[in-house]
Amino acid sequence: MIKTIVTGAAGKMGGKIISLISTTNDIKVVGAVEAAGHPIIGRDIGQGLGLGNTGILACDKLADCIDEADVVIDFTNHEASLNYLKIANQRNRAIVIGSTGFTTGEMEEIRALAKNTRCVLTPNMSVGVNVMLKVLEYCAGILKDDYDVEIIEAHHHLKKDAPSGTAMQMARVISDTLGRNMEESLVYSRRGLIGERTKKEIGIQTIRAGDIVGDHTVIFGGVGERLEFTHRAHSRDNFAKGAIRAAQWIVNQGNGLYDMQDVLGLRDKD
Repeated sequence: MIKTIVTGAAGKMGGKIISLISTTNDIKVVGAVEAAGHPIIGRDIGQGLGLGNTGILACDKLADCIDEADVVIDFTNHEASLNYLKIANQRNRAIVIGSTGFTTGEMEEIRALAKNTRCVLTPNMSVGVNVMLKVLEYCAGILKDDYDVEIIEAHHHLKKDAPSGTAMQMARVISDTLGRNMEESLVYSRRGLIGERTKKEIGIQTIRAGDIVGDHTVIFGGVGERLEFTHRAHSRDNFAKGAIRAAQWIVNQGNGLYDMQDVLGLRDKD
């Protein structure tokens, strides 16, 4: 039985993960963490989730309960996630991180910590999105520079970062396949007399509206035709299921930094 701690336990993703784990074989929740001062601290995490009394009380310090677990599942924010990774590193526990918005400096620190930690870090845990990433890599390798690339992402109006981590990951996969410098190729908005589109640019457009869970469309536009690939998330269930799958996988791996391509066996072998 894999023993799990969920951070951000009172959030939408945290609650969804806890609920789904309660119906999943071979994995169980043994701890829940929320920010200091949150009303759920000291209360049973089953309350409000329709799970009844679970006997697990939410706490505000991961260090206080991490020794009970094999793996931590974290959907909080980039600053909190980095702190949780440090604790997992110190206590030799695996961790799955779904947060986005990490700075360049934070990513360097994450890579250093992961040398001694089992960590899955990915901006999107969805199985469908990760299959789409593989398809995008394949198509970009065939279409090359003959097709213009545009990425459109849409999320709910409460999302704080833009573009989404998933859109940036899609751009990274395509840029790497085409041999482009992503930072030089990306165009985030267009307005006015911008001139003719260059062959090297990759456009990323952001939409924030209502309660959109997450839509991502990639367009390969050629002369006389275009290819469009779209993933639409109808609920957060797919992200939660992917996170649980990642947790079940990472506990049996060696130290290192992994993503969902590794979890799903989609990574090309050297």
